[in-house]
Amino acid sequence: MYSARTHRKVSTHAAKTYRLKRRIKYFLVILVASALVGLLLYYTLGPKNPRIIDTTPKIAIVDHLSVQWPDQTFNQTIQTILNETGLKVDYYPSEDVTVDFYRDLPKHNYKLIIFRVHSTAESSVEGTPPFVVFFTSENYTNLAHVSEQMDMRVVYVKFPDSEPVYFGITPKFVSDSMDGRFNDTVIIAMGCEGLRHDTMAEAFIQKGAKAFISWNGSVSIDHTDEATVSLLRRLITEHLTVEEAVAHTMSEVGPDPADNSVLLFYPERAGDTSFVLVNATIAAPAIKTAKKNSNRKREREHQSF
Repeated sequence: MYSARTHRKVSTHAAKTYRLKRRIKYFLVILVASALVGLLLYYTLGPKNPRIIDTTPKIAIVDHLSVQWPDQTFNQTIQTILNETGLKVDYYPSEDVTVDFYRDLPKHNYKLIIFRVHSTAESSVEGTPPFVVFFTSENYTNLAHVSEQMDMRVVYVKFPDSEPVYFGITPKFVSDSMDGRFNDTVIIAMGCEGLRHDTMAEAFIQKGAKAFISWNGSVSIDHTDEATVSLLRRLITEHLTVEEAVAHTMSEVGPDPADNSVLLFYPERAGDTSFVLVNATIAAPAIKTAKKNSNRKREREHQSF
């Protein structure tokens, strides 16, 4: 039977429940308001563009091979050439070349990046075009970069006849995981097969790079070192365009002796890009407007490709 005492108990319980719900409601309102105030203060008083670390134009040498295949003569030679630009040159040895290192590269406003990095085009996934992978020096584990592993932004790679397994970055990492954008950067990828497929090159271009220069097949370390020195002399000391520099380099050093691979550039419109030195700094990769003989141009394209 429903008594007055039972009614009082139900009323008391209902009142307590109502007060609890009201307190929770007030707490949530205060929590949301605090979060909004925090965001407002961050965007008002915080850094205007937290993605930009340094707006000063610079050059980067990424020497992923510095431990397995060091070459001090190569480093000293290209440093001398690069010093002609008047720009600061940042050198990154093998141990610095991690997944997060690649992630942050666009933040530094590099006008030229030289990747002395092992790469491979022996990578494919069913249903997708074949792609190029750049190695890191970060040991592979399935517990790191999990989301990026799941959608093939990073993969595991290893050197031939070698036991350690490392992380490698794919074109999807460049397009989806790199933080920020490049600023008309010229990319020189010294490793194997960087332009066997254009997927990696296109990812860099879409990310703001101006030109991508690499090999269409395997290349020995000695040969790519020699070719890169020649290429940089043509680009920086002689102020040639990308197309001219690649053609002259191939004429001087030739294809790789073992695999017959050649140096190419991407995209085709980048052929007219050249470095312009203004007050001892690179203003930007610029476009030469001088007319070229069309027959001469076709001959160079045949040499390069």
